[in-house]
Amino acid sequence: MANNNFFLGIDIGSTASKCVIVDGEGNVIAHEKKDSGAGTPAPRETVDAALASCNITEDDLSGICATGYGRNLVKATNEAARQVSELSCHARGAASLFTDVKTVIDIGGQDAKVLRIDDKGNLENFVMNDKCAAGTGRFLDVMAGVFGCKVSDLSKLDEQSTETTSISSTCTVFAESEVISKLSAGNPIPNIVAGIDESVVSRTAGLARRVGIVPKVAMVGGVALNDSLRRRLEKEIGYPIITSSFAQFNGAFGAALIARDKYAAGSRKVAEKSSVS
Repeated sequence: MANNNFFLGIDIGSTASKCVIVDGEGNVIAHEKKDSGAGTPAPRETVDAALASCNITEDDLSGICATGYGRNLVKATNEAARQVSELSCHARGAASLFTDVKTVIDIGGQDAKVLRIDDKGNLENFVMNDKCAAGTGRFLDVMAGVFGCKVSDLSKLDEQSTETTSISSTCTVFAESEVISKLSAGNPIPNIVAGIDESVVSRTAGLARRVGIVPKVAMVGGVALNDSLRRRLEKEIGYPIITSSFAQFNGAFGAALIARDKYAAGSRKVAEKSSVS
């Protein structure tokens, strides 16, 4: 496939929009992120920024693939765009981003999921928690708001903990009230954060055990950048967990690769018809 073909993948989540552009060889040539998701101008702004960064327009794209909660919005503005489930996109992206990965953990803004994939990035099995925000990125957002800090600060706070203050509530709303009560009782913030991370880890590990953990294990999504939480999860499941600074773009990366795969498959069919005729 010529290297002058370009393919765009966009992952429109509940709290963020991520866009990745790859060339004909699957190399990333642009990636952008905005901290707003479906129903906001962020998806369009993310696409525009990615295109501008590599000096191309939508007319230069050979394929577009959208995933995430807001993927239907892309279809409304671009009929050529494919829509693919985030499960398939995360599987495809992780298979390319990591070597020999078999289990993929993604804690998203509104759900948490664990995937089992084969060597080619095909989805073999999955378990998802999409019924409650507990144990998700949104859960961590709410907790960070209670402490008046950024989500990115939680990992360092956990590292400062001397013990774990248990958070027993399984509902985000009730857990928020429980955290406020713990603060009022004088519990140190780092110890409460440790309890919050353990709560997320417990739920995620439960999903992983249900799907069946096969090494190598990779973690993607924004929460993968929380080093303390990831280390706790490693200890809980009994396997090392690899990740990447690019982990938050994994869904959009997988979408871009799927757009490239579909284009390549179509090109092969055209070539086969031509050879037959």
